[in-house]
Amino acid sequence: MELPINPLAIVVAAVAALVIGAVWYNPKIGFGNVWMRESGMTEEKMKGGNMAVIFGLALLFSAILSVLLMQFTNHQWGALGMIGGDLENAKVSFEAFMADYGNAHRSFEHGALHGGIFGVFGALPIIGIIALFERKSAKYIFINSGYWIVTMAIMGGILCVWH
Repeated sequence: MELPINPLAIVVAAVAALVIGAVWYNPKIGFGNVWMRESGMTEEKMKGGNMAVIFGLALLFSAILSVLLMQFTNHQWGALGMIGGDLENAKVSFEAFMADYGNAHRSFEHGALHGGIFGVFGALPIIGIIALFERKSAKYIFINSGYWIVTMAIMGGILCVWH
């Protein structure tokens, strides 16, 4: 019996987060200029820092987020949790259940829906609370949480459809 996700999907979903960010925060085609103004970022600050470390860690954090997100997008993980995650000792009834429903609700649309919901109920409140205490604007909150809502929808779709 195989797990309900291809591990390569985690990497692809993590890379998707960086690609979406490159468009979303781009000053020419996205919200880059407004985000820079609202966050207090300057061109000089943008040029500082080790970009290999920044992008490497962003990729790592996105991969970690993908592992969490697949728990919300793939219902098969819930079934796996019911047996304690031990596929070796699963009963015949679990194998029959997975044979019947192992690929149920495994569409891009389904994963995108759950990913978007995760973004609204996960990322928006976290970013919003931090921004309120940092005295950031509503624009800042909605640009950053909007990015994560869209990104998690795309990531969720990738994670759910790839099996």
